[in-house]
Amino acid sequence: MTVSTMDYQHYLSESSKARKPSAIRRLIPLTKLPGMISFGAGAPNGDLFPFEGISISLKNGQSLQIDSQILNDSLTYGPSDGIPPLNSWLKELQRLQHSPPKDFVVSIGTGSQDLVTKALQVLISPGDNVLFESPGYVGIIAFLRHQPCNLVDVELDSHGVVPAKLREQLQNWPTDKRKPKMIYTVPVGGNPTGVSQTLERKKEIYEIAREHNLLILEDDPYYYLQFGDKIPSYLSMDVDGRVLRFDSMSKILSSGLRVGWATGPAELINVMNLVTQTANLQPSSVAQAITYTLVESWGYTGFLEHTLKVAAFYKGRCEAFCHYGRKHLTGLADWVEPDSGMFVWFYLKGIEDSFDLILTKAVEKKVLLVPGIEFYCHPKETGPCQFVRASFSNVSEQDMDLGLERLASLLREHIAESNK
Repeated sequence: MTVSTMDYQHYLSESSKARKPSAIRRLIPLTKLPGMISFGAGAPNGDLFPFEGISISLKNGQSLQIDSQILNDSLTYGPSDGIPPLNSWLKELQRLQHSPPKDFVVSIGTGSQDLVTKALQVLISPGDNVLFESPGYVGIIAFLRHQPCNLVDVELDSHGVVPAKLREQLQNWPTDKRKPKMIYTVPVGGNPTGVSQTLERKKEIYEIAREHNLLILEDDPYYYLQFGDKIPSYLSMDVDGRVLRFDSMSKILSSGLRVGWATGPAELINVMNLVTQTANLQPSSVAQAITYTLVESWGYTGFLEHTLKVAAFYKGRCEAFCHYGRKHLTGLADWVEPDSGMFVWFYLKGIEDSFDLILTKAVEKKVLLVPGIEFYCHPKETGPCQFVRASFSNVSEQDMDLGLERLASLLREHIAESNK
């Protein structure tokens, strides 16, 4: 695949362009050279670490031992882009799953959100306008509200970003305002909406990005939680090197491991690594060693088989949740049944605003949901919101039935009170 020439300096903030490698961190690779005597990096003496070995017990009864050399290397300071064995394993996984442009690199982070926020730091200049799904992921909204940028709502429907609206938005962009240089999207199992972009949508949005010279920040933690055939990623169709992709082990191995990875052009990933050097130095090497030991024992076939089991589990939970939704909420709420992920986005009928209803009266009835207004970039301009987000990932069928019955009861009571 031929990659066209991209001017990445156009996207980097001025502060990012001025970043330099850490004087100490850049010495770490040199310490591995044969015969090198290092008086440089101030690493503690590993002989004092009390760990002799780490074994991993799996639910299937299997026991894995972390390789002694990998363990020793992981117990001290390591590369900012992740330990080499896991980095290489993930890079090959991306090649197998997405066939990205030949000139791509991978960087591991403390969860994918760590990497998304670093990418945004690298790219945002004061006064920039950032295209952002509305409603969108609240974790990144919270981060961006403290960045020197303006969030620009991108309209969604039951299949995610609406290409015609996005194209119109960019074609009619005011000449006196700085044009956006990036769009942030969660294309699969969107949080909070649960919707996924179709392949046709992705192709059209990618072409819009080419027309208007946008970077696409593809935040895709639910990619492996698709209930049917996987929809090809933006990374898989990237011919320009304009996609920064973010993946996570949180939904498929463990959220507590805090292992995520970014994939994209070296020119952008390398600057993100410089942010890591001055922020948290590196992601946890021990968490990476545990992850690598597991996935390497599985191989790519075993890893993908595991993800299919995870997806099948969430598919079952989703079907059950929507069944009880139809049982209790028919006539009271509308929603689109997800084809991936772990969320349902309810539109509450006969309700002017869900905020106090959900945070006060629903709590009194012992049922928790998230008011929809929390997922909008501009809540004051959005005004009253009739949506709520529900997650079915950790709820038994019995509790789904009971919880949605409680919600239905609350809605009926509220509507009756409002009609008095």
